Formats: sequence, structure tokens, C-alpha cells
Amino acid sequence: MYAITIREPGDPDVLEWTEVPDPVAGEGEVVIEVAASAVNRADLLQRQGNYPPPPGASEIIGLECSGTIAEIGEGVEGWRIGDEVCALLAGGGYGEKVAVPAGQLLPLPAEVELLAAAGLPEVACTVWANVVMHAGLSEGEVLLVHGGAGGIGTHAIQVAKALGATVAVTAGSEDRLESCRQLGADIAINYKEQDFVEVLRAETGGANVILDNMGAKYLDRNLDALAMDGKLVIIGMQGGVKGELNIGKVMGKRASLYGAGLRSRPLEQKAAIVADVRERLWPLVEQGSVKPIVGQVVPMAEAAAAHRALEDGTVFGKVLLAAKS
Repeated sequence: MYAITIREPGDPDVLEWTEVPDPVAGEGEVVIEVAASAVNRADLLQRQGNYPPPPGASEIIGLECSGTIAEIGEGVEGWRIGDEVCALLAGGGYGEKVAVPAGQLLPLPAEVELLAAAGLPEVACTVWANVVMHAGLSEGEVLLVHGGAGGIGTHAIQVAKALGATVAVTAGSEDRLESCRQLGADIAINYKEQDFVEVLRAETGGANVILDNMGAKYLDRNLDALAMDGKLVIIGMQGGVKGELNIGKVMGKRASLYGAGLRSRPLEQKAAIVADVRERLWPLVEQGSVKPIVGQVVPMAEAAAAHRALEDGTVFGKVLLAAKS
């Protein structure tokens, strides 16, 4: 098969479409013939040499895919060759085929095209595990999402609105903020021109849950933006890895800080998240309350162009890689 490989750590030009050995379904695994994968910020870090795959995972980039089951390993039940699926991966999505534990498979949702479904597993599992399963966002509460126009953000807006929450987002331009409003965001904050702490306090009094992709840069201001008993969930470090933590603010608000991670979780934890997503989130997807937001589709062989698009920060929603033109 063909897959994207990394010639050496570096800029997007190090990504190459080359022939590699076909994956084989081990015990408890299936092999998927990939229709599409999606680009995540973790992929950019791996390309740069800063985010190696966990032990035993494929060295090929790619944390999610959609496609058709082509091979079934021993011990796999409930799936058949030919089933259309999407899957959460630890690696391997940027290829024509990928092996994946059966516990990380999700059925193709009704009314969702196979190509578009490639943009669901990573964002669905990340948002659901952190915002719902961990932080317990519920009806009437306030969620603040930093990076509302990205893949995670566009999904989080829809999930939170479906749960009956008030949603505030940050983004860097009016057109991106307007797109967030169209998805259901109640409060849209231009981080280049407004102080999100001041806006959130004035509009809601504070957020019950904050989903943060910035890390150190926003740490202190996120604490200021939290309501009493609020939960700060950090899923990214785009604003740095080291910041000063004011323990007085944490204790004063009875706040909780949670450092999220998905890729390196044990298989049983990933399977539990996927199972909960299938049981509770997938019905919302199938009824159209939550949809994959696809901003751009690029041929998989041209993954370098897709990485540049994500780095430029101009795409609204997900950037997909189509395995076949």
C-alpha cells in the first residue's frame, strides 16, 4: 500500500507518499481500507519530531479515519468485512489501509457520508471524554471554548448546544466568529480585540467548563474566567508549556484543573470512551444535531498542503485527506 511517511523532522515538505508494507489484523483488530483521514494539530507536532507515537503504534501519522473493513482478526465480534466505519487511531491514518483495535471502531452514522465521517472520531472522543464524561457539562451551564473555529471547537459548540448549555467561543476574526454563531455559539469573542475574561464575566458571570487549547498563555486568565466550582480542561499547549499557577485563585473558586490526553491512554480506556460516544453522542449525530464540519478536502498524497492549511489557521472546521481521488 501507499502511505505518507516522514523523511526527517521538519516543515510540511518532509511528508512523502511512499510504498510501505500492508498492515495485518492482529488479535482483536480489524484492517480498514481507508477512504479518508483528517489532519489534527498533533499530526503537525509528530511531523516536527515533537510527538512520537505511543509504544506499539504505527509510525505513520493519523489519529482518525473512515473506510471499509477489509480484514478481521481473531476474537473480533460484532463487525463484518464490508462494514463502513470510522475509527479512533493511535497512528496510521495517513495510509491506504490501517489496523485498529475493534474497540475503537464506530459505525458510519446515518446521514453522514463516508468521507466526512473521517473528521468525527478524534474530535468526538476528545470533546465527549473531556467536556461530558469528565467535566460533566449539563443543561444550563456555560462552556467556554478557545479556538472555536477549529475542528475541536466546531464540534464542541454543537455538542454543548445539544446538551442545553450556553456556549462562548474565542476566535481571531469576525468571519470565523460569525461561522461559530451559525453553529450555535451564544457569545463570540474576538481574542485580538476583546478580553475574554471581561466579556464572559459581563455576559454570564463565568464559565462552568473551559476547554482550552492554549495552555500556559491563558492559564491565569482562564482561572479568572471560571465560575465557582468551575473546571478548566487543558487539551493543547499552543500558548506554551510553562506558566505560573495562582493556587489562591484555584482554592478561592474551588476550581479543578485537568490535563487531558487521548492518544496514549490504555486500550481499555479508549474503548470505554468510544463505547460511551456510540451510546450517547452518536444518536445526536444521526439526528443531525451534531455534524462533521469539513472546511477543506485534500488528496492524501498531498498531505503537505493540508498541513500548511492547518498551520495557516484559515480553515473553518476540519481538513480531510482523501485516500482516493
